[in-house]
Amino acid sequence: MVRRRRMTRAYTSDPVDPAVLERALDHATRAPSAGFSQGWAFVVLDTPDTVGGFWSAQTDAAGPDGAPDRWLAGMMSAPVVVVPCSRRAAYLDRYAEPDKRRAGLHEHDESRWAMPYWHLDTAMAALLLLQSVTDSGLGACFFGLVPGRVEAVKDVLGLRDSAQEEAPHPIGAITIGHPAPRATGARGSASRRRRTPWREVAHRGRWGAGWSGQEA
Repeated sequence: MVRRRRMTRAYTSDPVDPAVLERALDHATRAPSAGFSQGWAFVVLDTPDTVGGFWSAQTDAAGPDGAPDRWLAGMMSAPVVVVPCSRRAAYLDRYAEPDKRRAGLHEHDESRWAMPYWHLDTAMAALLLLQSVTDSGLGACFFGLVPGRVEAVKDVLGLRDSAQEEAPHPIGAITIGHPAPRATGARGSASRRRRTPWREVAHRGRWGAGWSGQEA
């Protein structure tokens, strides 16, 4: 399954079985999370109106004639878009509980954290979703939101703070559907760039040692 996963950039019009989508979301929640905070959320867009609303907010890749370019046209053909969101408040609340409070990470100051695990853990959940979709015979593609369009996407998805709580933050989006012939969509970077073998990126003992364990 791991070797079969690839980013799908064009889809057929066939609908996605709701059971496949629900299973993928269930698998996503099996991801690890710091303190078992589980600070993720998923906005699922599976109707033409909600998917269209997302693309209206996100679109910033049209060609010179105003029509979608090849990448965008292929991605917009997906019948389902899932937006994984991180929930920072879930981590701050979890680390305010007695068994975690000693770590001193409960203050509403993310600079106390070595890294924002709410984003990292949500990304791992997104990868499990991608793998589950692949295992079901469908295609999917994770992509980042256009920087200048994030606020518009948050608006259309209702991701706004309230007086009671901080809204989840979208870390990207995932298109899901039945893959169209590969020649239909835009070519990905993996088709033009060499995949780095694991022996070139694994270092035994310390950085620079390489896999042989000898200092380079």
